[in-house]
Amino acid sequence: MKIIIIGAGEVGFNIAQRLSEENHDVVVIEKDPNKIRHIQNVIDVQAILGSGTNPSTLREAGIKESDIIVAATDSDEVNLIACLYAQHLTDYITKIARVRNPDYMEHREIFNQDFLNIDLVINPESEMVASMLRLTEVPAATEVIDFVDGRIKLIGITIKDDSPLVGRKLSSFTDLEHAILVGVIVRGEEVIIPKGQDTIQPNDLIYCVTRREEVSNIFRLLNLREEGLSRLMIVGGGQTGLALASSLDTTTINTKIIEKDGQRCLELAEKLENVVVLNGDGTDRDLLMEENVAEVDIMVAVTGDEENNVLISLLGKALGVRKTVTRIGKLSYIPLVSAIGIDTVVSPRLSAIRAILQYIRKGKVICVTPLKGEGAEAIEFEALETSDIVNTPLSEVKFPKEAIVGAIVRGEEVIIPRGHNVIKPHDHLIIFALKGAIPKLEKLFTVKLEYF
Repeated sequence: MKIIIIGAGEVGFNIAQRLSEENHDVVVIEKDPNKIRHIQNVIDVQAILGSGTNPSTLREAGIKESDIIVAATDSDEVNLIACLYAQHLTDYITKIARVRNPDYMEHREIFNQDFLNIDLVINPESEMVASMLRLTEVPAATEVIDFVDGRIKLIGITIKDDSPLVGRKLSSFTDLEHAILVGVIVRGEEVIIPKGQDTIQPNDLIYCVTRREEVSNIFRLLNLREEGLSRLMIVGGGQTGLALASSLDTTTINTKIIEKDGQRCLELAEKLENVVVLNGDGTDRDLLMEENVAEVDIMVAVTGDEENNVLISLLGKALGVRKTVTRIGKLSYIPLVSAIGIDTVVSPRLSAIRAILQYIRKGKVICVTPLKGEGAEAIEFEALETSDIVNTPLSEVKFPKEAIVGAIVRGEEVIIPRGHNVIKPHDHLIIFALKGAIPKLEKLFTVKLEYF
């Protein structure tokens, strides 16, 4: 598959890197010479110096022979115009645009077939807010990801020192085997696809896959206390803060939002009915204490300054906040902030990458979700009747060592699998895999799962 990516910022760079590793033919267009040199030194892709809004540059990139164009610059207008030119230059190309301006998103009709004809519009802010809202459903989790329309939940849980799971081998979880499967263990900088002999250690971040109806029982089964969510504090009243507050405005969750710009506070107060709007600085310890931050269940730091977000979250934790959610822009910061005690990190760039990868792989792969930044992925496949993996016990399927099947969805039935389970035609498989195993999985399923 040939894919043109416009923009070599963090989103474009990471998508290009991922697709190149999977042996796609990738061309990157970027107008910054420094970014061109960097991408040429790091990734095996064709890099062209120029603008994605220039028809000549698009022709040079091979627009007529390309399957997909991804416009991922920081300019909405550049992304939209690039897709418009792509539509003009060739009729048979899938167009994906990154759009951040909420005003554009309020008039989504401009993206439809009658006008710009863009196949997928990615709004990183809305994707990120959706991630945060899922966390409010399971407050004790560090991450919550939905598969198969929410029927399967992937839940990240940090193991504390006093957890009864510490020191237990996964093979000993016989009392839980029909309810959950541990698909990934993150231990420091190491990402592990576990086997039966692996043991849980303190401070491990484990990703468990479970049925939606089992979520309320999962923490009881794991001997972990699940407390309800009653108080939430948002620091930062920008687009993300307002979108999250608006979603919580009609719920029973006691929500406060802190914003240091007085005029912005007035705007927030006009738009929000039940959320309490406070004019102040989220790094002000006295303000946080005055607002009883110690009683807050979740503090969400989503200001435009990621260093401040880290500081706010650490201050909140020191003052007694149960859980912090921190907005980080630079993907390279994510492992670092997790190591210093930040509970959950959300990133608009990572949200955009997830959404784009999911769409690009749609068909052969139904859904893709990077875990812990980019170290592993959870992938949803569909098995076809012609596949050699059907009617075969999982224990006999030659999956890469760095991959494991986390769930099988068969119609309305959700199966947490073990070695004796057999895959049937049209089953959906949720597979966990390390980043390096993705090409092996693609090769394994090349002629056995539906193509684009």
